[in-house]
Amino acid sequence: MSLTASSTVGQWLDHPVGGPILTAMIARGGGSADALAPARNLPLEQLVTLSQGKFPAEMVDALLTAYREAAPDDAAAGAGQSAAAPAAWAEEITPGRFAGQTVVVTGAASGIGRAVASRVAREGGRVVAVDLTKAGLDELVASLPGAEILAVAGDITSEDLVADVVRAAGGRVDALANVAGIMDDNAAIHEVTDAVWDRVMRVNVEGTMRLTRAVVPGMLEVGQGRVVNVASEASLRGSAAGVAYTASKHAVVGLTKSSAVMYAGTGVRVNAVAPGAVATGIVVPEDAEFGGGRLARYRGNIPSLATPAELAASITFLLSTDSVNLNGAILASDGGWSAV
Repeated sequence: MSLTASSTVGQWLDHPVGGPILTAMIARGGGSADALAPARNLPLEQLVTLSQGKFPAEMVDALLTAYREAAPDDAAAGAGQSAAAPAAWAEEITPGRFAGQTVVVTGAASGIGRAVASRVAREGGRVVAVDLTKAGLDELVASLPGAEILAVAGDITSEDLVADVVRAAGGRVDALANVAGIMDDNAAIHEVTDAVWDRVMRVNVEGTMRLTRAVVPGMLEVGQGRVVNVASEASLRGSAAGVAYTASKHAVVGLTKSSAVMYAGTGVRVNAVAPGAVATGIVVPEDAEFGGGRLARYRGNIPSLATPAELAASITFLLSTDSVNLNGAILASDGGWSAV
């Protein structure tokens, strides 16, 4: 098989010529080919976008050049045989979509939360950006000097922080994106620790509940509001994460559906997005021995790795008034993983 930029990472790694070239190039940069395991099913060229500068386009060009020099006959035989690569997606800002609206976004210092906060701000919204990491929030504010972004740093499981968010919003919240979340260590139920269980449940479930509980009364008072909870592929299946994270995200779906029913007809709508694999800065602990090994066999089913901006496109649609006829929906923004 001849390799191209559209060949998957796995095809490159498994190729007798391309594999050693790619492995050596990564090693020269101080990395390991093992780090590419979650991206095995992605086209090599897609790493340029997802790596945020760690895998530049020049590296792809250098790989192709080295491969052609090492196996000229192989490369020539495959010329013109590969299918065209899918057209690259580009974010398109909708000017004024959130004009005059205040939107609260948690987890806004990095990853999906930052992408959501940034897009809402660039589309005219007033953003209350919430995160535990103040430095990340400061970077967000500095990156959009013309935008109205109010940074609130603190733990979303704290009632004091919730009160700070409501005060920063000035009494009115048009939309809330509950993005903040933490991963578990892929532990099975017989090996999960109280510390992991309690922390995952506090952040992923209790934090989501507390902030939603605080903003819904104001939404009911004005007869409108949108809440978008970030669930996960782990809210749709049992093979995506450990017992703590899986249970927490199933609970987020329960919060979403219960709230959708409770507030139906009031103008307040509650939906959720269930991301698949996303290139974010979320900290993933070292795998638990039993659960990590059991889950590893299912990772080959992941069809693609998305960017935070791609998830923000789904989330901001639900945050906007364009999602007018959606309530209680669990949108699987996962590249088709849930269809496998």
